[in-house]
Amino acid sequence: MIAPQKAIRYERYEFKKWESHDAETIVETPVSLTVNGEAWITFMCTPVNLEALAVGFLFNEGIIQSMDEVADVRVCEHGDNVDVWLNRAAQQPASWRRTSGCTGGVTAVDLLAKPDISFNGDQPKVPPEAIGHLIEMLFESQELYRETGGVHTSALCDGEKMLLSAEDIGRHNTLDKIAGLCLMKNVWPETRILITTGRISSEMLQKAARLQAPILISRTSPSSLSIEMAERYGITLIGYARTHRFNVYSNSQRVGLKLTASQS
Repeated sequence: MIAPQKAIRYERYEFKKWESHDAETIVETPVSLTVNGEAWITFMCTPVNLEALAVGFLFNEGIIQSMDEVADVRVCEHGDNVDVWLNRAAQQPASWRRTSGCTGGVTAVDLLAKPDISFNGDQPKVPPEAIGHLIEMLFESQELYRETGGVHTSALCDGEKMLLSAEDIGRHNTLDKIAGLCLMKNVWPETRILITTGRISSEMLQKAARLQAPILISRTSPSSLSIEMAERYGITLIGYARTHRFNVYSNSQRVGLKLTASQS
């Protein structure tokens, strides 16, 4: 198996002096996905939770709906391929579209199509003060980041506690891993809030909708298309979240903001 971090040595120039340092860096490696014996795509990813990555990717792409459809999933002994065997035939999408995800995300989902999932109303409600607490819990779950840096983290929580977290060099991979962990561990809380360190692109928004999470929180910015999609899906989209501040880009009613007639 491939380790998620690798020992390196680098030279630092600081205050007109050179110093040598030993450290660890995050591993980025190609891992192929094979479905029913047919090679589908290759992930560029961090080699942890690979079974969850494969299963979650198939779920987020709409290929599977539950673990009942999965007969077996296993990582090969060299760690560079994940075999998923379904208990039925599955047609590989005719084409994969490269997304804006770092390390080359791909999807076959039409992100501009009318959404199959939409969230109405103002539930679940999360007090503004809780957003900072959720961000702190996200930081506490960053095991690989503390060792190497250079890695994204996403987590699923129920508004009070962290239920699942996943790390990867690709932010889009972290949400696929979260989906896979939900399926494999059968964790589907009634209240689903996703928190991520990564920028919210349209693909990230689509994956959050597929996970039926009406609230998506990021440490950084959303794209214009993800904001438009969040409005269509009814998702509360929060960006630049810190301990004591954050920006709400859509459906602010879930975090307690009531717009006046002049603001709406």
